[in-house]
Amino acid sequence: MSTGPAGSVVPTAFPEVAKSMDIPFHKAYITVDEVAEVIDAIKSGWFTMGPKTVEFERRFSDFIFRDSAVSEDKRFSVSLNSATAALHLALKAIGLKAGDEVILPTNTFIATAEVVTYFGAVPVLCDIEEVTHNMDVSKIEGLITGRTRAIIPVHFGGQPCDMDEILDIAGRRMQTHDQKIHLIEDAAHALPSRYKGRMIGTIGDITCFSFYATKTLCTGEGGMAVTTNQEYAKKIRTNRLHGISKDVWNRYTLEGDWRYEVVDNGNKYNTTDLNSALGLAQLQKVLWMNDRRREIAELYTRAFEGTGIIPPTVMDDRETSWHLYVIKTDNRDELYEKLRADGIGASVHFIPVHKHPYYRETYGYNDADYPVANRVFGQSLSLPIFPGLTAGEAEYITERVRRYAG
Repeated sequence: MSTGPAGSVVPTAFPEVAKSMDIPFHKAYITVDEVAEVIDAIKSGWFTMGPKTVEFERRFSDFIFRDSAVSEDKRFSVSLNSATAALHLALKAIGLKAGDEVILPTNTFIATAEVVTYFGAVPVLCDIEEVTHNMDVSKIEGLITGRTRAIIPVHFGGQPCDMDEILDIAGRRMQTHDQKIHLIEDAAHALPSRYKGRMIGTIGDITCFSFYATKTLCTGEGGMAVTTNQEYAKKIRTNRLHGISKDVWNRYTLEGDWRYEVVDNGNKYNTTDLNSALGLAQLQKVLWMNDRRREIAELYTRAFEGTGIIPPTVMDDRETSWHLYVIKTDNRDELYEKLRADGIGASVHFIPVHKHPYYRETYGYNDADYPVANRVFGQSLSLPIFPGLTAGEAEYITERVRRYAG
């Protein structure tokens, strides 16, 4: 047992039934709390989207905006079955069309670029910063054209991008060219992260979170689109379920009826109450889990002092979720294989978008245009950093990394 938020007791996570490695790259922190919520959902009779989802959306909004001056009537969270769905419908909400351009970092999971292509729009790739692995804001203005419709900052590993600078770039474009550039934040890694005291989720036009199995809040599969714009929220809510004019689950309650209209060409992107039940339980401990990851990160960083290993750097004006702990070393591939042989799971984040054959061949990306991303990709290795990782396991990992890194 371990102490959770406000002195509460957080049960130890359930042991794995089977292990492919002695120390996996990630293991979701699931306890009796999640089991109880899922059982409650099952007993209610709601297996798809229903009252648990509505409650999860409300509580998520409360969490994101709790330190914000935004009034409750302008806090909108729309639950979806993935962050990919959230990004897709966010771009649809702002009216992205074929031929438009969207600027995003090349160092991201492919979903960030993929959703742009759904519209026949063009993903315009930006190189990254050496230290944070986030998009290099000094390169953004040179990528803007008359067709630029949006920028998607990706908060890599949980560390927020330079949001003030990006907001300033978009604002200047509006003033000088009367061109609205929307900010759609990819916050798949960034719960609960802060930028200059502001919670990620309260800054851009729409912020998209992920609740995938490896994320800082886990529902297995899931995502959330957060905005203060009622019209955007309405569009996302309508399009998550076939473009139907009202929450279809309400048709099966005594308050609703069978009548509805299809008002847009929507998608099947709704979540379920089983996933939302997991989310409700996870949300109660999300800050505690963040504290645990921070403790592990601090242990790692101390262990790598005075070595040739480059640990992640958190900028002074930001707080990271520590979704990832990425080191840089000149023998990344060799280190990965040796750790794997010793039963330690590691991974690489990410293969840059411009290196994938489909995107390179379709959009003509030139490898030489992304020198920093190329260098960072060749050196980066993500180490395990999940709440259930013990101090002994973390020390074993650091000992092996120090031994093998060159």
